[in-house]
Amino acid sequence: MISVPVRDQSQVAEVRREAVQIAERQGFGSGDAGRVALVATELATNVLKHASEGEVLTGTFDDMDGIGVELIALDKGSGMSNVAACLQDGYSSAGTAGKGLGAVVRQSSIVDIASWAGVGTAVLARIMPGKTGANPSPPRADWGAVAVPMSGQSVCGDSWSVANTAAGRTLMVVDGLGHGPDAAEAAVEAVRIFNRFNGHQVTTLLDYIHGGLRSTRGAAISIARYDAAARKIVYAGIGNIAGILAANGMVRRMVSMAGTAGFNARKIQSFDYPFDSGLVILHSDGLQSQWTLDRYPNLASFHPTLIAAILYRDFNRGRDDATVLVCKW
Repeated sequence: MISVPVRDQSQVAEVRREAVQIAERQGFGSGDAGRVALVATELATNVLKHASEGEVLTGTFDDMDGIGVELIALDKGSGMSNVAACLQDGYSSAGTAGKGLGAVVRQSSIVDIASWAGVGTAVLARIMPGKTGANPSPPRADWGAVAVPMSGQSVCGDSWSVANTAAGRTLMVVDGLGHGPDAAEAAVEAVRIFNRFNGHQVTTLLDYIHGGLRSTRGAAISIARYDAAARKIVYAGIGNIAGILAANGMVRRMVSMAGTAGFNARKIQSFDYPFDSGLVILHSDGLQSQWTLDRYPNLASFHPTLIAAILYRDFNRGRDDATVLVCKW
């Protein structure tokens, strides 16, 4: 995804330009690309009006919701006291016409908004060709991710993937060593191997990836598989990378082994964690290692991509690529 900081009016145009370019690369016609432009403009403008600064992430999605362009506006402003009221045309807390969020909803296919007083606001807008009037039916995707390159880099050295197999749903996040094109090469190769061998046991799959990265600079890898029949998560990781279970107000961190996939993974081992329902979160070390979800009441009710973006916003270290993958059951 591309992150565009929003601190002054000129950056609203930059957000719009990036979003339209992505839409055009996705084959959007002029009408649908115009919808993307309008949504991007309104989201970036709202960040300036209500929080003074923030950022907008632009990218694409391809999951159970459909295929299209997604925009995520993030700020750390005062938050909304009443999200439903803010969606009504004519409502404004900034002395404007109050049509911004309403326009976003009308022009988008899916919209989700999370806001807490004193924490900030996050808005996810997904635009699919020919589909307007957001949320005629609930979003169906139960996983989502954000992957953002370090500031100043054009490619992200992290990546992620999700697979459904007979063994269960399997998630992976990979953090290529360092950043830039060489890190991205390692991440892309890890995803390729994951997609080829994801039906194997978790430790076997991780061992295949480890062997396949020997010609690259290496990576940290985390893999989690949900075994619904056994009501457990099977998890294996190599290197400085995180796997977290969040359920019933509790956060549990899973164990990754020391090393670097492709170089010195002396022990590949999986661990079983009882799990009935909740969030499974994998993230690269672009996020802080210690955080809690205490500030986010009802977080699990939101779209998983929006959850990932909120964690990125609040715990991003700011000096590396950052990737967060969230799956919820």
